[in-house]
Amino acid sequence: MHEVGLTTATAHSLPASDILRALQVEPEQGLAEHEATERRIRFGSNAIAARKRISALTILLHQLQTPVVYLLAAAAALAFWFGELAEGVAIVAVLVLNTLIGFLTEIRAARSIEALRALGRTSARVRRDGHTRVLPAADLVPGDMLLVEAGDAISADLRIVDASRLAADESTLTGESVPVDKSPEPAAEDARIAERTSMLFKGTAVTRGSGLGVVVATGARTELGRISHLVEQAEPESSPVERRLAWLSGQLVWAVGLLTVVIAAVGMAKGEDAFLVVESSIALAVAAIPEGLPIVATLALARGMWRMARQNALLERLSAVETLGATTVILTDKTGTLTENRMAVRRLWVESGEVEKAGAEELAGDALLQRLLHATVLCNEASLGHGGVAHSGDPMEVALLLAGRAAGLNRRELLRGFPIAAKHAFDNESKMMATVHQHGDTYFYAVKGAPEHVLAACTGMLTENGETTLDEAARRLWSGRIAELGQHGLRVLACATKLATSADAQPYGELVFVGLVGLEDPARADVPQAIRDCRQAGIRVVMVTGDHAVTARSIGRAIGLEADHVAEGRHVEHLIAKHPQELKRVGIFARVSPAEKLAIVRAYQASGEIVAMTGDGVNDAPALKQADIGVAMGLRGTDVARQAAAMILLDDAFPTIVKAVREGRVIFGNIRRAVAYLLSCNISEVLVVGIAIAAALPLPILPLQILYLNLVTDVFPAFALAMGEGERDILERPPRHPKEPILGRRQWTTIVLQSIPLAGGTFAALGLALSAGWTGEAVVTTTFLTIAFAQLWHVFDMRSSRSGVVANEVTRNPWIWAAVGLCGALLAVPPYWPLMAEVLHVTPPTAAMWAVITGCSLAPSLLIQVGRAIIALANRGR
Repeated sequence: MHEVGLTTATAHSLPASDILRALQVEPEQGLAEHEATERRIRFGSNAIAARKRISALTILLHQLQTPVVYLLAAAAALAFWFGELAEGVAIVAVLVLNTLIGFLTEIRAARSIEALRALGRTSARVRRDGHTRVLPAADLVPGDMLLVEAGDAISADLRIVDASRLAADESTLTGESVPVDKSPEPAAEDARIAERTSMLFKGTAVTRGSGLGVVVATGARTELGRISHLVEQAEPESSPVERRLAWLSGQLVWAVGLLTVVIAAVGMAKGEDAFLVVESSIALAVAAIPEGLPIVATLALARGMWRMARQNALLERLSAVETLGATTVILTDKTGTLTENRMAVRRLWVESGEVEKAGAEELAGDALLQRLLHATVLCNEASLGHGGVAHSGDPMEVALLLAGRAAGLNRRELLRGFPIAAKHAFDNESKMMATVHQHGDTYFYAVKGAPEHVLAACTGMLTENGETTLDEAARRLWSGRIAELGQHGLRVLACATKLATSADAQPYGELVFVGLVGLEDPARADVPQAIRDCRQAGIRVVMVTGDHAVTARSIGRAIGLEADHVAEGRHVEHLIAKHPQELKRVGIFARVSPAEKLAIVRAYQASGEIVAMTGDGVNDAPALKQADIGVAMGLRGTDVARQAAAMILLDDAFPTIVKAVREGRVIFGNIRRAVAYLLSCNISEVLVVGIAIAAALPLPILPLQILYLNLVTDVFPAFALAMGEGERDILERPPRHPKEPILGRRQWTTIVLQSIPLAGGTFAALGLALSAGWTGEAVVTTTFLTIAFAQLWHVFDMRSSRSGVVANEVTRNPWIWAAVGLCGALLAVPPYWPLMAEVLHVTPPTAAMWAVITGCSLAPSLLIQVGRAIIALANRGR
């Protein structure tokens, strides 16, 4: 068999007879069953490889691949080496807890996305051994003869052999919102996919007519399969939050490692006992590393994922929402994303004037408009659904019927008075179609089609005063009106009629011109506000579509997009290579191919932007995968697009993206707030331990006490901070700089300054305890509970500098109050529980001890709040 069976590269330009000969198949017989079996062995299943299921082991191992885990594992091993079983077991318990929470959240996300991607079984009507059979689409092979009709999904790439008014919706493949007319005639050899009218492609759908086609490519060899290969070539980078957390963890590991080595060296140089040196080093390592950091980050992202799922956004990766929150540019598809992916009548133009989006009363009150709609409803093969049944037929004809219904014209009722006597199907040569209706002793001809062709076939024109001659002046006038509608991005149809005494008259001669109909794929009603919200949030929205520039500009203006600068796909390569700075001026990219979309995404990323790419079609998939976050449509989206995306909008609503932007910013703020809280608490512990070692004092807090603090007073309040709803004006600020770290210089300065009062309160409690003559466990209990409660009250210091002291995003968070109550109980119980008291080396506090603990734990927060108030007053005075 000839290689034409492997590709669609040339099939569109060859005569159908040549294709059939090369594939060794007769149209009326189809393949023999044994031949089909042999070809399936040769070519494989007609399927495109789906993404592999992520194994539970892979997800589990991912939880262990962080520097924090490595360091804590080393600390645990060191504790076991020196026989410190309690410390070792405690550190291992932290590692297990971190891993378990991360594993459960990620596997839940992974399994949810896999469930959505489950492919439904599809079938096809195939002619084999001279009989028509319905087979699973996966069994198709090159050479199979497929019968298709309106409503069918195309399961393989077909070369059309026979067609009757055949048209296909190829918007998922090409971005074109208007159905493409199909015929068996060969197309130009250099025709783009959108212009290959002799082909039907896998992943598209028949909207009108019927036809017979021969399979020329299956599976990965189809155009859809080729684009899927592009998806595999697109390599997404790790998300911003993943990069920043990895960088922060690395910093902590190096700092702790260096600090531990220095302390150990100093201790050994002084001739200290090896066990004491190891115990002090472990204490410092445990104090410096925020064990809750991986858990808090995972919880913040998982919380965002669950919250977004309730708002119809399903995430594949936990970091996806945060990434969208950092987005600076959204590259969005047009068809089905910004528009409704359906045709609608926008403007009507008759001799008496032009009407735009007319209401029922206006349509019913104008005689010429009634004549225009009367003709378009009769010259129509679509049908309107009712009672839950969907409309069927060509989307353009459905739109005409809807416009007619708005004017009170029902096709079924009209046909009672104008029964069909003959039909003349649309063909590519005449660019028109006609229906002939008997009306009394005469025959009424209703014609619609390409406006230039209809106008050329007319000799008269319908006016308010009746029929008149269509002279050259009138022709020029109507030609100008046709051009004007086209400039607004509308698909223009012309309508004409005539009366004859016979149903056999020439349908396209001596017609009377009635008027023009301008149709469009209307913008979604909720998109303009979403565009405004994005602009307020400092995010550029750029349309990237396969549609024509005029149509794209029209939709762009309708939704409030920057539509003054439009670049076409054929200019993209030159623009990126020679004028990359112009990317910031382009508001619309039109007539772009999948490879060009991929290049556009990469160009924006190369200029330092964080790019979100939205889309629903096969042609969007490579760019969806390459983008920092790909956002696919769940209702209209193809499976290939969903596989490539990091987020799926289950309701296909563009405003959901704005909600995700807000959620992403909230998540980043929550992570930053939680990390700052954890580090300020841990640095205060480092200061307490480090100063005590430097001053040759007994450790005020022991390693297991530090670990208990890090698991209790640190983690639960940090969890609560990660669950916050965020600041109310968070969408009124510009996006973060793409390279901004989780903790910048300002945050590190604040962390260090806040850790000093926490450590100071602990040493104040130590001084008061020693001056009161307390010794042993009484002193350690006082200092342990002082720093513990000081850290607990410190959670209220995590409010934004723009919010009030009493009413703010922290105090409005119910999880904070729950965490404070829980941690307060967990800190108060151990001294009175003999087993815990023995493990933590604490004793029940006396009233005097509680007084010292209360005063010295509250003092740091009061000092921090006073300091913030002074700074705020100083800033206002500038």
